[in-house]
Amino acid sequence: MYEYELQQARSAELLRRAADERLAREVVRGRRAARREAAEQAARTTTPESEPHTHRPRRPRSARTA
Repeated sequence: MYEYELQQARSAELLRRAADERLAREVVRGRRAARREAAEQAARTTTPESEPHTHRPRRPRSARTA
């Protein structure tokens, strides 16, 4: 009888762990979706201050000789 109760306790613990891991994955998935949504929203509502004043790409200037 003792082995049966021990097996029941182990099984219940495994089920709890699996449920916790599922919940953690769901939370991570929700956070990723929220970040993606925020990034899309930010991309849609670009302000003139966030855009460069010229359309050429930035590149580092070379050092000038004396």
